[in-house]
Amino acid sequence: MDNTTNNKLRYTVIVFTEDKIGLLNRIAIVFTRRHLNIDSLTTSPSEVDGIFRFTITTECEPPLMKKVVDQIEKLTEVLRAFAYEDKDVVAQEIAIYKVSTANIVNSATTMEEIIHESNARIIYIEKDYVVLEKTGYYNETQRLCEQLRPYGILEFARSGRVAVSKSMKELESYVAELNEAVQTSNEIRRWKLRKRAE
Repeated sequence: MDNTTNNKLRYTVIVFTEDKIGLLNRIAIVFTRRHLNIDSLTTSPSEVDGIFRFTITTECEPPLMKKVVDQIEKLTEVLRAFAYEDKDVVAQEIAIYKVSTANIVNSATTMEEIIHESNARIIYIEKDYVVLEKTGYYNETQRLCEQLRPYGILEFARSGRVAVSKSMKELESYVAELNEAVQTSNEIRRWKLRKRAE
């Protein structure tokens, strides 16, 4: 996968949100309305209690990316959204390969070399197959997939991208904002509970 297609760049969009049901669908709609594919999507708790993190990868022109981020930030439960080019993030993916052992017996040395050179590791062994795991960039996990194909890949699964920004100043700023947002949100909840009790 190339970094650019015509004038397009690959972006990692990181969105910080409250934990609300249905929010994933509303974020996805922002992309589909702009006719953008979501190449990968992961969700997880963030470094701030009560705040969730969406990590989305897509390809588009820079002006369109700005519009997408602005639109995402208009969603009520979204606290902040950022779009980063590949050069601005540290990112990894994990891939798992289930490979038949039928063709490995006659070329065990070659298989060992592939595993060693790609920094993959064996995580499960059965009589008929082995399961390998590789963490790295998309092109690295894809290259290993191509190298293993002649041996017979029974199953292949790859995670979405996980990423952190390289900017320390921005990090400190948004963590402070998120903590403030959580505090405000908690105060609103307490106020609502008091009103119900009255």
